[in-house]
Amino acid sequence: MTTSRITQRELENYLWGAAVILRGLIDAGDYKQYIFPLVFLKRLSDVYDEEHTAAMEVYDDEELADLPENHRFAIPDGAHWEDIRTVTTNIGPAILAAMRAIESANPDTLAGVFGDGDWGNKNLLPDATLSDLIEHFSTRTLSVANLPEDELGQGYEYLIKKFADDSGHTAQEFYTNRTLVHLMTRMLDPQPGESVYDPTCGTGGMLISTAAELRSQGKEWRNVRLYGQELNYGTSAIARMNLFLHGISDGHIAHGDTLTRPAFHNARGGLQTFDVVLANPPYSIKAWNRAAFTKDPYGRNIWGVPPQGRADYAFFQHIARSLNPQTGRAAILFPHGVLFRREEASLRKALVKSDLVEAVIGLGPGLFYNSPMEAVVITLRATKPADHQGKVLFINAVAEFAREQAQSFLRENHQNKILDAYQAFQDQDGFAAVATLEQAADKDFSLAIRQYVSPTTSTDYRPQVSVTEALARWRSASRVTEATVKELTKQLRQGISS
Repeated sequence: MTTSRITQRELENYLWGAAVILRGLIDAGDYKQYIFPLVFLKRLSDVYDEEHTAAMEVYDDEELADLPENHRFAIPDGAHWEDIRTVTTNIGPAILAAMRAIESANPDTLAGVFGDGDWGNKNLLPDATLSDLIEHFSTRTLSVANLPEDELGQGYEYLIKKFADDSGHTAQEFYTNRTLVHLMTRMLDPQPGESVYDPTCGTGGMLISTAAELRSQGKEWRNVRLYGQELNYGTSAIARMNLFLHGISDGHIAHGDTLTRPAFHNARGGLQTFDVVLANPPYSIKAWNRAAFTKDPYGRNIWGVPPQGRADYAFFQHIARSLNPQTGRAAILFPHGVLFRREEASLRKALVKSDLVEAVIGLGPGLFYNSPMEAVVITLRATKPADHQGKVLFINAVAEFAREQAQSFLRENHQNKILDAYQAFQDQDGFAAVATLEQAADKDFSLAIRQYVSPTTSTDYRPQVSVTEALARWRSASRVTEATVKELTKQLRQGISS
């Protein structure tokens, strides 16, 4: 067994090697339900052993070394990784039993953390496959000495991205472009000790980004208080593991529907409020309880009730009500439609008149996973500086992106240009404009960016695309065209023959 420092490249190969073992057996979108819990179980076991070794050097006594005060987490007899390695039949149920035993032994910290994977399904996960997975993960020792918390956390982020690349349309459910998240975090400038909330947190990447930003600035990051809620049970479990593996112990991840049953409340039973809110809500969902929202007990229908076919403004209002009245600020990733759709006109009018909107930032295409649509980030601020009150900043940053290997992202220079304009809060020819609420009223309260920022030739985006990428696109388009022509020819022949 390797017991030396693990490099980031070695970690990435190690983690992705597990996905290769599962390929062909289960959908790529489901890899995370099985790989993440196994990695976490391995990590817990290896850190327990590391702590035991350190305690033995002090006490030279096995019983004393196993005392709870020498360990972050308890691992009951039979639930250690090495116990699972000895199992040769019915491995799935043995894994599940070990996970449930650890959850029960750590009720305040690890209850439900391993999720709800179907470990007992031998058609899905035969013993041979699980044995291969266990032996693969056994090739490395995931101690803190070998792999500090932040580095293992980065490995998790790498794996999440790889799953997004590999799973197609399901990716957006649990992954948001990290360069965009970094920009949103920098705009809100989280501070030590503040509370941070993500109402649709996925695997927790936005929450982790705030701690990472503080750490990169050399500021205290362990006392930031992180809160998230996620509808998908398995994904919420991964978020909890992800926070632990990034060294964040003061994390609160709840499972459930944020619109129907928001998880975090104040002492009076109302919504808890937060200093920072980062969010990428699901887009325009239709299956939501609109009837309940009309009589919302938390008073979230402050601007009205959104149409059944689009819940975007329900999430919008939830976030607005979740802002601390003095310090609260939010950055929300939305589709452009929220800026101008006619069916939400009355809601948008109330939003603008509330003077919560601080900035509307239009970004380039492809920053949503596996979708060509352009993104928009809307920032809210509960208490604006005096010279920003009654005003909204519009930024047309549609040209500020790069594209490689079929994925768009923001380089450092793109982020800096957008951040500089956001912080300056002033007109910038062809790029940024400050509008008053009266000017917005003159435009029927539309927030469409091009109504405020006059485009120039410099904002006609020219994405950076490699020759290989361009050739691949051309070939793909050619195949589509050829297939279309064949289908039309076939239909014409059928029509003639009939």
